Amino acid sequence: MFGTSGVRGRVGKTITADLALDVGRAVATDGADTVVVGRDARESGRMLTRALIAGLTECGANVLDVGVEPTPTVARAVVRAGADAGIVVTASHNPAPDNGIKLWTGAGQAFREEANDRIEAVVREGAFEFASHDALGSVQTVGDARRHHERVLHEAVDLPEALSVVVDLGNGVGRVTADALHTAGCTVHTLDGQRDGRFPGRPSEPTAEHCQTACAVVANTDAALGVVHDGDADRTMAIDETGRFVSGDALLALFARQAASGGDRVAVPVDTSLLVADALDPVGATVTYTRVGDAHVAARTEAADVCFGGEPSGAWIWPGEPRCPDGPLAACRLAAMVADSGSLAALVDDLPSYPIRRESVRTAEKADVVARVATLANDTYDDVSSLDGSRVETDAGWFLVRASGTEPLVRITAEARSERDAEQLFETARALVDRARDDE
Repeated sequence: MFGTSGVRGRVGKTITADLALDVGRAVATDGADTVVVGRDARESGRMLTRALIAGLTECGANVLDVGVEPTPTVARAVVRAGADAGIVVTASHNPAPDNGIKLWTGAGQAFREEANDRIEAVVREGAFEFASHDALGSVQTVGDARRHHERVLHEAVDLPEALSVVVDLGNGVGRVTADALHTAGCTVHTLDGQRDGRFPGRPSEPTAEHCQTACAVVANTDAALGVVHDGDADRTMAIDETGRFVSGDALLALFARQAASGGDRVAVPVDTSLLVADALDPVGATVTYTRVGDAHVAARTEAADVCFGGEPSGAWIWPGEPRCPDGPLAACRLAAMVADSGSLAALVDDLPSYPIRRESVRTAEKADVVARVATLANDTYDDVSSLDGSRVETDAGWFLVRASGTEPLVRITAEARSERDAEQLFETARALVDRARDDE
């Protein structure tokens, strides 16, 4: 039921009011007495949130409802309230017909796999502990969660000079970024700032292809940078002053290098470019690989020597903050970095760069396909890691085949130090996937 980022899927099929009701019941049955609840701008979230709250209160949990807010705002509200758990109704960067449910601990960190498994088991077995008529939970509206998040951002980020910043909200709920940057003295131009869960301005996922309008606006104005969010603002990607979309690997390297010093480690998923490790080498820091998914990265940042964690998809986690990917915090820290250095383009150009190919193959049998690829890879190659899917190391570079944790997709990544080798590795990986699909 749960993937790398909660449970997600098409509304009316995978995601229903019955499911939301049962997840609420299960979280309360699992022992949560006080639960913070929020949602993104998808209209289906209204129905799902009502069902979720009904399940929570039916089993005795008290609910603090923050309404329509960014996922990191909800996570911070959990910590601030001293709640036992948080639940966000969101499909994050997924298409508009989807929705989902993601669970957060009292520390503002995504539920780990074992905790999700407990909730799933209660739902599957229907082992709910209903409250008596006089012990039902209460519901209280919390109206200042976003203002609190903005104050935290203002305190955490010191801009040495004001900047002109383009903020592409993608019709999502990340307005707190624009407000925080404006409060810090920046000139802020917003794109697709109206909350609309249909995402009419652009698809919710902040990719180079989807953000061409924002890139053009940055390129043709005096903006020092652009920042773009997904639907629930847990992701942040960037555009430099020339209008170039900054790759997630490059942005990860910049944040990591800023956070790290000698002996530190940076938590990154197995699909991360070599450039991050190479960028950390001059400061004496290294990477530590995790499975793909912000929950896995966040868990690794609990180690004392891990100073930062991030994913090329745009999730950024700083120890010392709630370990929820905080897109607005990332946007503000990036603005401070640019104000200090003078040029995001120059920072990116200073990084090593290697050709990397990423592609997704749609299949309803993703687990079976990835399992068959693992068999084929282990039969052919000597250096295969099974941390998350199959990552094959060769003299030329590496490739990875893994199942998406949120969509019916198989992800293929290949990287080398030359275009020719990267293309050959990608074609090799794609051929393995095709062979595995032929066996379906």
